Parts: sequence; C-alpha cells; structure tokens
Amino acid sequence: MIAVQEFQGKSVGVLGLARSGLSAARALKAGGAKLYAWDDGDAARQAAAKEKIALDQPNRWPWTQIKTLVLSPGIPLTHPEPHPVVRQAKSAGAEVIGDVELFARAVRSGRETNGLARIVAVTGTNGKSTTTALIGHILQAAGLDAQVGGNIGKPVLDLGIPTAKTVYVLEVSSYQIELSPGFAPDVAVLTNLSPDHIDRHGSMENYAAVKESLLRHAAPDGHVAVGVDDDHSAAIYTKLVANRMADAVAVSIGKVLGRGVFVIDGKLYDAWDQPSAQIGDLKTAPHLPGSHNWQNAALAYAAVRRLIRDPRAIFSSIQRFPGLAHRIEDAGRIGKVRFVNDSKATNADAAARALACFPDVFWIAGGRAKDGGIANLERYFPRIRKAYLIGEAAESFGKTLAGKVAAVQSGTPERAPKTAFDDARASKADEPVVLLSPACASFDQFKDFEHRGDVFKDLVRALIAAPPKPARAGAAS
Repeated sequence: MIAVQEFQGKSVGVLGLARSGLSAARALKAGGAKLYAWDDGDAARQAAAKEKIALDQPNRWPWTQIKTLVLSPGIPLTHPEPHPVVRQAKSAGAEVIGDVELFARAVRSGRETNGLARIVAVTGTNGKSTTTALIGHILQAAGLDAQVGGNIGKPVLDLGIPTAKTVYVLEVSSYQIELSPGFAPDVAVLTNLSPDHIDRHGSMENYAAVKESLLRHAAPDGHVAVGVDDDHSAAIYTKLVANRMADAVAVSIGKVLGRGVFVIDGKLYDAWDQPSAQIGDLKTAPHLPGSHNWQNAALAYAAVRRLIRDPRAIFSSIQRFPGLAHRIEDAGRIGKVRFVNDSKATNADAAARALACFPDVFWIAGGRAKDGGIANLERYFPRIRKAYLIGEAAESFGKTLAGKVAAVQSGTPERAPKTAFDDARASKADEPVVLLSPACASFDQFKDFEHRGDVFKDLVRALIAAPPKPARAGAAS
C-alpha cells in the first residue's frame, strides 16, 4: 500500500467506499489524515467499519475544515448533474479529486526525493485492459518491477511502494482522469474512441476532451502513443503533434505510416524513429486474435519501445502473453462447438471485435444497452447464425435483428448457453462458436461484467460435465 502523507493532520472527506474509495481511505488513514467517510450502501459501510474507518453522513462533516473531497469515480462529478456532496464541497471551497490524484501526489513526492518509479497510463474506449496487462507483461519479462492496477486489478493506492526498478502500469477511465488534474504519466496511451459514458460527460466532445487531457499532461520528457484509426483519436494526435506537447507516436492497423507503429495483415512494423522494419507476425501470438488485439499489441509495443531497446525481446514477450479473462477467452469445447467468453464487451464496438474473429457465431447478447444499440454491427450480421437475447435490451435488439438474423428471446442468461449449444451442435458449421459478447453493460442482471462472465463459464463447465443429448439435425444453419 502507498500511504498518502500529504494530508497528515488534515481533515479529508471520502465519498464512496467501494474498491477504490476504500483503498483511498486506507491510504489516507495510513498517512495520518483525519478522515470523514461515507457511502450510501450498507455493505460498503460495513466493509469500511471492519477496517476501523470512521463513518459519518456528509451533512455532519466539518466543511469549514475540509479542503479536499476524495470522490469515488462512480459518483457523478458533472453529469447528468453533480452529486449533492460535490456541490457541498465546492461551496465550501474544497477541491474534488480521486484516488489516482492521491497516487500521483504520493509517487511524485517520492520521485522528487529518490528519483523512483515511472508511470505508464492507458486509456481509451476499448482495448485498454488488454493493452495495460500486455504492457505489464512485457516489462515484467524484461526484469522490471511492473505493477499493474488502476481500473484493472488492484486500486492504484494498493500497489507497492516504488523502487528503482518500478514501473506503474495503470488503466485509467475517463471518470478517474477528470478527478486527477495533477496526474502526469511518463507514457500515456490512447487506444481508440467511440461513444461511451455520454451520460457521465454530456457529449462525445466532452468525453474525448477528458481522454485528451491525459495525453496533454504527459511528462515533457515522456511520450504518448495514440491509436489513430478513428476520427476522434486522429484529431487528438494531430493537435498533440501541432502543439508539440509530448513526443507522440501514431499507431494504426491497416494503414502504412511514414512515422509510427503499424500492422499490415498481422505483421507489426516499427517506423517511429527508424526506417520501417518488420518486427514480427502477430498471428503467432495465440492469445491476441483479431485486428483489435493487433491494435492492443501495437500500442503496447509503442508504449515500451523507449523503455526496452530490443524490439525482438518486446515481440517475444507479446507472443507469450497469456491473455485476459472475459476478453475473447476460451471457455471450453464440446465436440466441434467452441465456447468463448467475451463478457467485457460492454458496448457494440467491443462486440464487433469478437464477431470479426469467427465466421459461424451463435451469439448471446443483451443486458443494459448503451447509446446506439447494435445497429452499427450490421456488417457482422452474416457471421451470426442465430442470436440469443437476454436482459433489458433483448426486445430492442430483437427489433434491430428482425429480418436479418434469426433470434430468440432467451430472457435469462442461464437458458441461453444451452439453447445456443444445441443449435450450434446441430448446425452444418465446421467449428461453430457460442459467443457471449453482450454489447451491453451487465448491471441489469449481474454485479459487473466479471460476474456475468463467470456465470457463463460455470454454465459451460456444467454442459461439459454433463452434455445434453444431441439435438435433432438441422435445428440451425
């Protein structure tokens, strides 16, 4: 744990005591702060009480003494409207920050005295978790103390105290960025941008601006890597280069770049600060299938290129990457039928990346829909042999698919895998794939996407243990 000592003897409010909020409270307490903490959820309050964190409702906090409110990233800062406690804090003249800002201040203080630790920060709409984990994997293979956390794995303040070999590799969400005005990573990575979290930022432009701010704040002697295959990210890259805010490298999949890192037909090329050179064939990386994962790999390569000088060592580590749970994860096989867990696909763009990987898909989709639904997936409809729709979005998804893809209303997530398996096994496809790639948030039926993916894998394991009798031939095609 990283103790936050900046607030020793000072009063600090902490609102929201889930994973990152509780971590922040622990770090502040360890640093000697006087805490005033609260969460509206009974379970979160009970967890905090077990750690002897004092609880009191914010309307009873001594606001004349509190100059800092640490806000959980899940609590609205600006949109759809500020949380009442945020308003109260600003009326009292208190700054409103998050756990990543606390981390940045604590680590910066240590670096000023000891010259310790570098920070790599990854953000974007899709691919950031895989890119973050892959960067950590590469750095660890090179003998560095790569500590991975943030929006993936451990909260940032639960990571270890830095040493001379430490590189913190952090996934940061837009919610965390807007609460971290002083966060200045040595390397900043933007994977891509598509509409997401618009309810929290008010518009796509605001959402993109928050992501851009991370890159603009990168350390002057560091660098940034930007996936430039969407218009919003390309525009951000152009501005960064024009303003020379940091050493910026473009990353593309499918386009040859005069200067940058790019992938053509699976082959990774480096043309950043050298003549274009082929580094390796990403098709030989078994746990990074599909062009979206090639983008993740190219971004990871660009992120570490100034930290690890040997491109061959970087690529060798990419080939050995074991993959991440819930991201196009093999969940099992029964005969010719393969099961794939892509529960992390919480929007249509993420689902598109999975659908593009397989020609014969029996698709489990639905949940709490994001803006835009699945209309932009139409080019992948020919790959879908049948859809099994669950959750709140089932009816609207059914209307989108009507007349284009055979679909059934499965209702519960427990029913869908068995029905999809029966149809896949009876189909004429050589290697049908039962794919959970919901294109939706999970909160209508599950705690989170991990819970959703774990339930799917449990159901697959049950099918493998006791497969149902063969379905009649010709049930699906």
